[in-house]
Amino acid sequence: MGLPKLKTKISVEDYLEGEMISPTKHEYIEGEVYAMAGASDNHSRIVTALITLLSTHLRNSKCEPFSNDIKVRVTKTVYYYPDVLVSCEENPEDPYFRNQPILIIEVTSPSTENIDRREKLLFYQQMPSVHEYVIVDQHRMNVEVHRRQPNGGWITYYFNERSEIVELASVELSIPLPELYRRVQFEKNGSRES
Repeated sequence: MGLPKLKTKISVEDYLEGEMISPTKHEYIEGEVYAMAGASDNHSRIVTALITLLSTHLRNSKCEPFSNDIKVRVTKTVYYYPDVLVSCEENPEDPYFRNQPILIIEVTSPSTENIDRREKLLFYQQMPSVHEYVIVDQHRMNVEVHRRQPNGGWITYYFNERSEIVELASVELSIPLPELYRRVQFEKNGSRES
């Protein structure tokens, strides 16, 4: 029986430098680098809808939305590429990441759903600037809004009925659920909503 191979960890500086030239995006978690998979058409449709709605709504604000090409520095040793983030930082430390997003949105995919709902939820809730963390399901109409309360605790709101309006208090935006899923084409089988 052979010995297990040790995984070499890299520094934050090497990670950030590598991301500048890498054709593939990677997330960084305490010295370990994870390549990001491509997105489906429905995933891209939802992200595009969110960016369009947020850009229009925030056009006269100092806050602005970014899609999945801008990293968020969660801690000094954790960097993620959220699907959408909104930042109000006037003089960001670096043009390639944000330190103080107020809103973070992830659109689930089969390979990331558990990470989005557990690991990222816990990390994002530890960031003082984050007022809301939103998880959008790409396979059925289902949105979770995790919102920070004035006492520092968190409460989760679920939206899954066509008549519901998703309230994003952090940016004072109301989105009818069907508007978010306007171009999404759900599979027509028993496991997914049509």
